[in-house]
Amino acid sequence: MEKEQKAWKVPHTFIIVFFVVLAAAVLTYVIPKGQFATEEITYMQDGEEQTKTVLNPDSFSYLKDEDGNLIKEGTSLFEPGGGIGFLNYVFEGLVSGDKWGSAVGVVAFILIIGGAFGIIMKTRAIEEGILKVIDRTKGKESLIIPIMFFLFSLGGAVFGMGEEAIAFAMILVPIMIAIGYDAITGIMITYVATQIGFATSWMNPFGVAIAQGVSGVPVLSGAGFRIVMWIVFTVVGIIYTWRYANAIKKDPKRSLSYTTDEYFRKEGKVENLHAKFTLGHSLVILTVAVGIAWIIWGVVEHAYYIPEIASQFFTIGLVAGIIGVLFKLNGMSWDDVANGFIDGAKDLLPAALVVGMAKGIVIILGGDAPDAPSVLNTVLYGAGQVVGDFPEAISAWCMYLFQSVFNFFVVSGSGQAALTMPLMAPLSDIAGVTRQVSVLAFQLGDGLTNILVPTSAALMGTLGAARVDWGVWAKFIFKFMLILFVLSSIFVITATLIGF
Repeated sequence: MEKEQKAWKVPHTFIIVFFVVLAAAVLTYVIPKGQFATEEITYMQDGEEQTKTVLNPDSFSYLKDEDGNLIKEGTSLFEPGGGIGFLNYVFEGLVSGDKWGSAVGVVAFILIIGGAFGIIMKTRAIEEGILKVIDRTKGKESLIIPIMFFLFSLGGAVFGMGEEAIAFAMILVPIMIAIGYDAITGIMITYVATQIGFATSWMNPFGVAIAQGVSGVPVLSGAGFRIVMWIVFTVVGIIYTWRYANAIKKDPKRSLSYTTDEYFRKEGKVENLHAKFTLGHSLVILTVAVGIAWIIWGVVEHAYYIPEIASQFFTIGLVAGIIGVLFKLNGMSWDDVANGFIDGAKDLLPAALVVGMAKGIVIILGGDAPDAPSVLNTVLYGAGQVVGDFPEAISAWCMYLFQSVFNFFVVSGSGQAALTMPLMAPLSDIAGVTRQVSVLAFQLGDGLTNILVPTSAALMGTLGAARVDWGVWAKFIFKFMLILFVLSSIFVITATLIGF
């Protein structure tokens, strides 16, 4: 009797990150540390002078001992006193950074958003609203996909939308499942759409604008080519998502997230709801809508970021809780407001933890500061040396490839621009590639890989909100990433050939 073949199970995200950290630790024994000197540059954006600290590409030096030998320090198993050892990666990753970014700021951001939406879910306003959506879109459900994908892509292109997708996924994933699609569809029309917009933007203030300023290219120039690129990528994304969603609607069990979607089908009680959309529910939905408009206004007009947006979402949750108690929605009491916050934060705790763990990879490699000795700086320098040795179109494509790989370690658009563009811009001069093309290679490499890399806090937060494991997501998104890779390569090479 033959043994039944067991299906290969994708390892848990924590396990995947653990082995990546292990690989990073091994690299520290093989690759010597290096560093750059930094300098301040100024550039104009929106009529105002901006200042940015960037690395000097000609200043790279290896860390050497007294005898002039290259230092390969390696990573110890454990370090006391707040040091960086292999077994320290979880704690050090979680407490790294500040409130403006990864990891501690994003961890707090994810937990507060989870708590706020936990309160909103306690009111059951979202569930009641789902029934209204289902009733109103009978026979037209598929229109939600292109409309939402377009709007989120536009948000990524115009004001660099990214982390905000976590909150929107909490709203749209249950709706997608309720009308016969799956959580993956919800992620595609929210987070993936924002990253396509982010990567192909003509005006994203956190990506292309900084990269152009750092590279000495007129800020927001080349908009025509990029708008065409954004349209093409967005249309491809809509078609791919639409076809996938329709296939899932015909046979829901084909979905890789079918098992985990059960949470929204049963725990979310989507299928057992009775339509009782009251005034109180309307006020909660209105609070969410006004709150989101407030967030968009703050981001666009005042460059609100993680601290402000987290507080805005907390305010939305608090107001929704007060409405829930006053209108006795779902029999809510004041204690239910607190318990809703706890339950919501608890649901996103795994996503918050993985953000810290993923940050541990960069910490093990020595951090991402250009003026501090690290293995990451050596990798950056080595890749830069290789790029200048090929024909123009191939050099430009190699820049795109390098930016895609480097984004695994530094997922911040502005951070990656400050680290890589001072090196890539002069290298593009040597290789005969315009600096505008080097910026194009940066933005495509930086933005699109955020759809896949587990070091992206926004991706892991969105997956956590949708209850989809990273391994499952990687299995699904691989084919789409290949399509995006081919499209990006075509645009980078075309831009080089036309002298963009």
